[in-house]
Amino acid sequence: MAAASPGIGTGPVTTQRIRFTEAGDGVRIAHARHGSGPPLLVVACWLSHLQHDWQSPVWRHFLEELGTFTTLIRYDLRGHGLSDWSVDDFSLEAHMGDLDAVIAAQNLDRFALMGMSGYSPLALAYSARHPERVTRLVLYGGAAGWPTDLTPDELDEEGAWVAMLRAGWARPDPTFRRVFTQAFIPGATEDQMAWFDDLQRMSTSTRNALEARKARKKINVGDELGAIRAPTLVLHAVRDAVRHFDEGRDAAMRIPNARLVPLESQNHILLADEPAWRVFVDELRSFMEPDRQLSAADGAAVAVRELTSRELEVLRLAADGQTNDEIAAAMTLSPRTVERHLSNVYLKLQVSGKTARTAAVGMLLRSGR
Repeated sequence: MAAASPGIGTGPVTTQRIRFTEAGDGVRIAHARHGSGPPLLVVACWLSHLQHDWQSPVWRHFLEELGTFTTLIRYDLRGHGLSDWSVDDFSLEAHMGDLDAVIAAQNLDRFALMGMSGYSPLALAYSARHPERVTRLVLYGGAAGWPTDLTPDELDEEGAWVAMLRAGWARPDPTFRRVFTQAFIPGATEDQMAWFDDLQRMSTSTRNALEARKARKKINVGDELGAIRAPTLVLHAVRDAVRHFDEGRDAAMRIPNARLVPLESQNHILLADEPAWRVFVDELRSFMEPDRQLSAADGAAVAVRELTSRELEVLRLAADGQTNDEIAAAMTLSPRTVERHLSNVYLKLQVSGKTARTAAVGMLLRSGR
């Protein structure tokens, strides 16, 4: 089952394909992919809706930009967005099962993983438990989990949040939801805040929001951070009021081979017009570059394997800088036969034009053959 989404912007990101897969307990999970480049699987944040995010003044720039240098794979959490809302189990292990189901449905072998916001512990736990699968890890606005020994003041604060959630989540009037919105994106415009007000009500039910929050507060994977082996990039806004900067810094200190990048922002979700957003994109693009090179090499290796032994020999001589006449003499062929072999090579490697020879040689070198 698949659905196409309308495009956003005018860049290379034009469509996403939404599909559904079934987790081990029968819950249907919606997942989508778009973009071009090495795979980056995003573990969904607290609120998501695969379809509505495409028209979002809060999330649209994430989809556009990240899709220019990664194959971005996203999914809606159980009980949220386009995934099943009739859910009773919001535990860590249930969510880990959903993540496994999405990975299998997307035919992912090795991939980069991004944990965002409140559900970043899922990405951390998966990376610790499956080091052979995760090429690199990104933690954005996240932490290992929540403390279990809250102070009386912290308990009172949590009680206030839960009361507002229970009273105002489903109301047409966004007064109570606006408190959550202002915590997440205090620097937003009124239009952006209004959209985020509506996202909360669209993304899940009051009951699911309450149950998911209660289960989320029990998750802490701090003991597993030392087992993470993937290179890790931690990006965190220094004045984030939803997940404090100290939480991201603590995770970075406990993950081997992690690098912390403070982002000069007060927004939990970076907005497109703030300088911190460009820092985020540049850091992530640079961090993903080794995976891009590996992905290109893998693609070249697959394409080059389609060449016959004679075509491969011709291409190797071309890579040595020999002309068609020199290749013909070395292989005891006519120049026209060499040209025919090269034409077949270009067709199989899907290269054309004046740069076809250079492109084909480059693919041969990247393939390592």
